[in-house]
Amino acid sequence: MFRSLLGSLLALTLSAACALAADVTLYTTREPGLIRPLLDIYTARTGTKVNTVFLQSGLAERLQAEGARSPADLAIVVDAANLLDLVNRDLTQPVHSAALDSAIPPAFRDPQGHWFALSLRARVMFVSKDRVPANENPTYEDLASAHWKGRVCIRGGQHPYNIALFAAMLTKHGEAALDTYLTGLKANLARKPGGGDRDVAKDIAAGLCDIGVSNIYYYGLMKSGAGGPEQVKWAEAVRVVFPTFSDKVGTHMNVSGGAVMKHASNRDGAIALLTFLTGAEAQAMMAEANFESPVRPGVRPHPIIAELGEHRYDSVTPAQIAAGRKAASLAVDRAGFDQ
Repeated sequence: MFRSLLGSLLALTLSAACALAADVTLYTTREPGLIRPLLDIYTARTGTKVNTVFLQSGLAERLQAEGARSPADLAIVVDAANLLDLVNRDLTQPVHSAALDSAIPPAFRDPQGHWFALSLRARVMFVSKDRVPANENPTYEDLASAHWKGRVCIRGGQHPYNIALFAAMLTKHGEAALDTYLTGLKANLARKPGGGDRDVAKDIAAGLCDIGVSNIYYYGLMKSGAGGPEQVKWAEAVRVVFPTFSDKVGTHMNVSGGAVMKHASNRDGAIALLTFLTGAEAQAMMAEANFESPVRPGVRPHPIIAELGEHRYDSVTPAQIAAGRKAASLAVDRAGFDQ
């Protein structure tokens, strides 16, 4: 009996080890240059090969079409709405992990364990160093005030980054207030909504506008020289403000994150990779590569971002933002914001 029990335990141990060492298949919308180096390190340390499928769009649709035949064990995507879309399409499975729960604050993981944030992206303001006083730190709501008439630049209202911001505002203030805000914001625009977040800094440097919103990592990309010397000048022309809503709770955040797939053939391997990516070393490497904020408390962001100072996170959760996106999109259309 002892030999039989010992044999069973050995078999279970070997089975678990084999599951971890087996290949993990990752579907992701993250740029290869941001995540591939981390995956290579993981493979070198664990012997687990990560077969990576990079998709610019249509990740959820592909998973849904593949169904139970899908080879995907793990998905890593940008934006809370994309994470929630995977859950709502019944493409994920719950994971209960003490390691993941201890690494990721509750606001940035699903209560049922269907998704886990890997990095945070603050939606900040760029303001002109020359034309906006250094003590002027507007809220998101202030952008719709008459003070900024003809002075605001912003990318398209239907862009996912702005829809997430508007969905957070909807959560705080309701539909009628969001309609009023969007009407006021549109009236304050210096140009038609469009371009990218870096174009906000470019247009401020050119004197076209004085203020606009951007994801924080674009400042890091410009300031670091990764986009060339011209973009360094754009970054140097602006001051970064970590705004809050009028309740002064904190800055609006969105996330990138991961979820274990419903039909994962290597569930344990997928969880192990997620756990690695939330470790302090990997979190620091991601921050160094993409200028986003680490989700793991105690890990410092890239020095360019760290020198901007500490900031608090707003209380609206990624799940609330995702739930409000459709209504926010309809509000943008009602305001004729992008016309």
